Amino acid sequence: EAGLLLHPLLPLDKTDTAPQRLRQIIRGALEKPLETGKNNESMQALRSIVLSLACRTFDGSASETIHWADGFPLNLRIYQMLLEACFDVNDETSVIEEVDEVLELIKKTWVVLGMNQMLHNLCFLWILFNRYVATGEVEGDLLFAANNLLMEVEKDSKSMKDPNYSKILSSTLSAILGWAEKRLLAYHNYFHSDNTELLECVVSVGVLSAKIMVEDISHEYRKKRKEFDVAHERVDTYIRSSLRTAFIMEKVKSSKRSSNKNQQNQLPFLSILAQDVSTLAFSEKAIFSPILKRWHPLSAGVAVATLHSCYGNELKQFVSSIGELTPDILQVLRAAEKLEKDLVQIAVENSVDSEDGGKSIIWEMPPYEAESVVSNLVKSWIKTRLDRLKEWVDRNLQQEVWDPRANKERFAPSSVEVLRIVDEALEAFFLLPISIHAALLPDLTNGIDRCLQHYISKAKSGCGARSTFVPSMPALTRCSSRSKVSGVFKKKEKFQKAQSRKSQVGTTNGNGSFGIPQLYCRINTLQHIRTELDVLAKRTIVHLRSSESHNNNIANGTGKAFELSAAACLEGIQQLCEATAYKVIFQDLSHVLWDGLYVGEVSSSRIEPFLQELEHYLEVLSLTVHDRVRTRVITEVMKASFDGFLLVLLAGGPARAFSLQDYETIAEDFKFLTDLFWSNGDGLPADLIQKFSTTVKAILPLFH
Repeated sequence: EAGLLLHPLLPLDKTDTAPQRLRQIIRGALEKPLETGKNNESMQALRSIVLSLACRTFDGSASETIHWADGFPLNLRIYQMLLEACFDVNDETSVIEEVDEVLELIKKTWVVLGMNQMLHNLCFLWILFNRYVATGEVEGDLLFAANNLLMEVEKDSKSMKDPNYSKILSSTLSAILGWAEKRLLAYHNYFHSDNTELLECVVSVGVLSAKIMVEDISHEYRKKRKEFDVAHERVDTYIRSSLRTAFIMEKVKSSKRSSNKNQQNQLPFLSILAQDVSTLAFSEKAIFSPILKRWHPLSAGVAVATLHSCYGNELKQFVSSIGELTPDILQVLRAAEKLEKDLVQIAVENSVDSEDGGKSIIWEMPPYEAESVVSNLVKSWIKTRLDRLKEWVDRNLQQEVWDPRANKERFAPSSVEVLRIVDEALEAFFLLPISIHAALLPDLTNGIDRCLQHYISKAKSGCGARSTFVPSMPALTRCSSRSKVSGVFKKKEKFQKAQSRKSQVGTTNGNGSFGIPQLYCRINTLQHIRTELDVLAKRTIVHLRSSESHNNNIANGTGKAFELSAAACLEGIQQLCEATAYKVIFQDLSHVLWDGLYVGEVSSSRIEPFLQELEHYLEVLSLTVHDRVRTRVITEVMKASFDGFLLVLLAGGPARAFSLQDYETIAEDFKFLTDLFWSNGDGLPADLIQKFSTTVKAILPLFH
């Protein structure tokens, strides 16, 4: 059986039935002893089968030599059995004390069995390795001894070119390499901090086996692979494969932890995984990289690059499924950012002494760009908030009636609501757990600025301006020196024209939201917004200083926050003050000014009725308008009344005629008008009244 079936000189032919028949006879003989008579039928069958197998030749020709229990394969097997005698029969993992003497005896069989030192090294390597594996891999010394012999085999393989040797070498090393790579391609499952010496030995066995097998290939092929570093390539493969396997294991553990409902302060799965991967990376650097560095100088760098890629694939899937910004998403992205910093730091430290400074490893680690993802998500969040604010502004404006009695401050309730939403948006923004508040704040403040501008624009739109209320000028009467103008200005005609004439005042929207009280409310509202904008800007600076993105120049960056809205408020207040003043003088009081003052006889239509009604308006104004803008509104009313007075004098139309005797009356009336605004020192400052009355005072002497 050993010579013809298990270790034949010639390999068995799979189509030949003789080997199978011989196995059946041997099996039968074990159960029932064979009849050994010379002419016995079973012996004849055995003799026939054995001869057919033993007489085979390599070229198929007839041979007188019978190889039934000889040849190199059987000799090799016999020699291996002899080497087994080096082990203690009572302790399978121990070598006998007399091992050296036994080996010397065994070596005397070399001449008989056709062995030599190189074949001895290869056989003894297999015996040691096989004994280590067969006894449960508990005696590391056997593997260390095998590794030492493998180094000798490496030297032998370079000079030994015998085809039989090459065949045995290839089959032996293939088996050893298969065993080693099973462990090395997932070395995290087999090795830990307590057995790193064993890892080093297994790597050495695996790398040497692979190296010898590559070098044993034909001479021509070796030339092509001259520059190929087997050790570097194999260890690179082991690191990447094992780290990918370890990552999958970490992924399973992290998933279980994230689904543990009993755990407090539950973190999202990818946040936990980032922490675990970071721990794995530092563990790799501390335990395995120092050993693997012997064969691969950038072992730690390759490890972290692999982990970076594995986590990056998970993160990419996660980011592609994100719809909106949530605290969990921010936690994951921050965890990813921290992990990436840890991995890059390890890679850089590992690459300090490398030829390219670690560029090749860093190129393998394209940035996660977590900050960019956060930035885009926050921008999307800002856009959603601003869209909501715009909707609220429009909705509140539609419902706003601008009633000054709506609250004691006498401004529009809609402004309170809009400013509340703005404040909430800013508060929510600074509560986002991000480190880029300063960079993204302008996006939010500029958007709020636009929304508030829209509100301010709506608050002042439709309220008119100076030109809306000032009456159009009457047509000029052109007369030559020869014209006969007697009878043109007859008293009767004047009274008829006064009675028949309608006010030439421009009209505005008849809606109740544009009355004088409503205009006062609009002015107060813009003043309120202007004041609150200052408060918001200061509060924003305080938030920024306490945020993670704190820096010393933040005050400069936010000094311009809401500046367009603030400017729009000033402009709106000015426009509304002017519109209110001219509406009061030329529309509400037109019956006692434009349509009444000095119509007919000057002495019988003086300024007193106008002053009485104007005084009432000023009292209401003082009670309604915010004290910060009250003086401005009263000043505009004064300017409008002076303009009205001038228009009556200079463009009063055919209903009015003045004589030299009217000068004193007119001058006195104008003094009454200025005194109303001075109000014995309690009204407007005298220099302000003087400033705006200059034109009228310059024209009055013309009537003298």
